[in-house]
Amino acid sequence: MSTHGTTPGTTPGSTPGALGLAAVADHFGRDVGENLALIGRHVAAARARGVRLLALPEACLGGYLSTLGSGRDGSHAEAPDSLPPAMDVDGPEIAALVRIAREMTLVVGLCESDGSRRFNSAVALSGDGVHGVHRKVHQPLGEHLFYDAGDGFAAHDTPVGRLGLLICYDKAFPEAARALALDGARTIACISAWPASRTATAESLADDRWTHRHNLFDAARALENQVVWVSANQTGTFGRLRFVGHAKVIGPGGDVLADTGIGSGLAVARLDLDETLSTARRAMFHLGDRRPAAYAALRETVDA
Repeated sequence: MSTHGTTPGTTPGSTPGALGLAAVADHFGRDVGENLALIGRHVAAARARGVRLLALPEACLGGYLSTLGSGRDGSHAEAPDSLPPAMDVDGPEIAALVRIAREMTLVVGLCESDGSRRFNSAVALSGDGVHGVHRKVHQPLGEHLFYDAGDGFAAHDTPVGRLGLLICYDKAFPEAARALALDGARTIACISAWPASRTATAESLADDRWTHRHNLFDAARALENQVVWVSANQTGTFGRLRFVGHAKVIGPGGDVLADTGIGSGLAVARLDLDETLSTARRAMFHLGDRRPAAYAALRETVDA
């Protein structure tokens, strides 16, 4: 496992008020026991570097779907080889992660079941227990055939402050991150299983058009909301999908503070959250400078 991207000139504990934030890029498949062991190793590595908030990829417990793709009529020509195991937020897997987390706050992804429905979910937790759950709202390329959709966005109070959660395709919609910022989120963790394009593929993952979109959305959402953005992603291949990596930490000016690139690793940055946000928002405060009355007249129309 490689590690990349510590903010220049910082070491654990070197800056008063600094908070260590990190995101994981790695491969997580169906074996939940292996997933928990890999998460444990990433937590240990992050803890050694003074990290207090660690985001892990979408579906890091039990893996993602092995294929995506649907016609405009909702048909799905390629069915996944298997589905992720459904878990309860109150179940043994999350309980194991609560024990692993201790003083750290983790964001993890899993297939959540409420007893009758399945959701693609993100859970924020620490040694104190579960602090919040987000069920993925926006579903790409036939994902709705295997998961029910969530119905909203809300920030959560955690040991590292007010935290928003998003999953993968959610970040393609400015309204999602904006709703979290307006609900007081100062940091947003977006966990993904973001794949490379399966059409017009690039020779190198680094040049893939979906890699570019993954990185562009991360920077844009951080900048337009002036929040700290922590983005985790899967790597490697699973079924017909090839994931683009690029776990990263981005500052409120859209500046990339740490990035793993296309490989597996840990992107780590340290910053004083209060100072960083107040500095970014001092001259121009995007949330405060909005003109909601001017947007109310926009029509909800979609050309198919």
